[in-house]
Amino acid sequence: MNLIVNNIKWIMLIAGLLTCSMIFAVFAPQAALISMFGEGLTEPLAQVIVRSWGFLIFLMGVLLIYGGFKPVYRNLALVLVSISKIAFISLIVMFGSQYIDKSLLTIVFDSVLVIIFVTYLVKMKNTA
Repeated sequence: MNLIVNNIKWIMLIAGLLTCSMIFAVFAPQAALISMFGEGLTEPLAQVIVRSWGFLIFLMGVLLIYGGFKPVYRNLALVLVSISKIAFISLIVMFGSQYIDKSLLTIVFDSVLVIIFVTYLVKMKNTA
């Protein structure tokens, strides 16, 4: 556990940079959908929704990076990002089981991050 606590800044930086990579959905929504789920959507509204989704994910990455370097906001960032990642995983499991194979890497990555973030938050609460 001390490994997580001592390196949370760098874990958040790396996780944030990887999460920020979803900005590409703003510029290439079809490519983002195909890479994440193996299918695309062609309706004009889908283009707007996917671009918005990509930007919100990008903001979660920015929040991780910011929280990594601003300890006063670290817990808030970790809670918000964890909730976001749990929601994504839950929605895929509940409503998108046909996409699990294609998005498995993201599901595993997000799950590991949630475990790390929650472990950190619990450790910090217990030491306070």
